[in-house]
Amino acid sequence: MNNYCQLPKLVHFLKTDSRITILLMSLVLLQCTPIQQSDRFVPDGLISGELGSFHGYTMYSFLFEDRQCRVVVPNKPAEGNPWLWRARFFGHRPEVDLALLQRGFYIAYVDVADLYGSPAAVQLWNEFYELLNSRYLFADKVALEGMSRGGLSVFNWAAENPEKVACIYVDAPVCDIKSWPGGLQNGMGSTEDWQKCLAAYNFTEEEAKEYQQNPINKVQPLVENQIPLLVVAGDQDRIVPYAENAQLMVEQYEEHDGEVKVILKKGEGHVHGLSNPRPIIQFILKNTREHLPS
Repeated sequence: MNNYCQLPKLVHFLKTDSRITILLMSLVLLQCTPIQQSDRFVPDGLISGELGSFHGYTMYSFLFEDRQCRVVVPNKPAEGNPWLWRARFFGHRPEVDLALLQRGFYIAYVDVADLYGSPAAVQLWNEFYELLNSRYLFADKVALEGMSRGGLSVFNWAAENPEKVACIYVDAPVCDIKSWPGGLQNGMGSTEDWQKCLAAYNFTEEEAKEYQQNPINKVQPLVENQIPLLVVAGDQDRIVPYAENAQLMVEQYEEHDGEVKVILKKGEGHVHGLSNPRPIIQFILKNTREHLPS
């Protein structure tokens, strides 16, 4: 990895007087000792990171607000420090993550699986975003990736923070807790997860049935802020049925002329990813102002 020294953003704006710029640059450099790129995550003890590897890339695992987190570091960060925020199943179907790492993206993850996209999950995401954006200068707008129940956190956080989202890629996403884990419609549901979900929201089952703040109720801020959406799903998914979840989001996007693309896999159930992930990669790169090499 290349050595580097973190410079304040202010330096980049000092263009009015070259002599002042040179002086300030010199002073900053004198105070900085070259460090390894991966060391940016453990500079002063605010994060106690455990070094690991993710398919050959440096990965930091650490606790933040008592939640397991991971940050994977590209060998050469792209300009502006673009990043992909994965909401669930870290490491599952990593093809997209690896392609973006190769192109200089960071990959971030905080485990809020047991919160089912509840307000507590959104608040934790707010704090994690602030850490990565303000302290480590990750890009202001992030690409979001949500598989299965990860859709709840992705959509609920994006609806409250649309100005911070570059694009959303979801894969067989849960978009209504009544569908999963509730199983109150045509899906299979999960009795165990439903009880945990009710506890996370502090709901009775009757309150959950009347809840109007699921992702399917929050499409408007996403469309108004022109957030592109890519949905991948199987048309035979009985665990998270497309018709009860992503289809309702897609229909609202289309009704309001939002930018949405759907890849519906014929004959497939609750299975994630694509045999050729290029459309997903292209979607994320395009909407984070990157392009695939020719």
